[in-house]
Amino acid sequence: MARVCDVCGKGKMSGNAVSHSNRHNKRTWAPNLRTVHAVVNGTPKTIKVCTRCLRSGKIERA
Repeated sequence: MARVCDVCGKGKMSGNAVSHSNRHNKRTWAPNLRTVHAVVNGTPKTIKVCTRCLRSGKIERA
């Protein structure tokens, strides 16, 4: 099951972790997701939402 925000679609990103000696290692960044009860199409549902969407008020909590 993918860890993706149900509102904006933000998911896992990949890139390099760069050390002080400039060595590169592959790593991933995951979004800060919270499971919340929200109203979707007039019915309360449990969805995964990133904290950016929660803070900006893109969802209506149940």
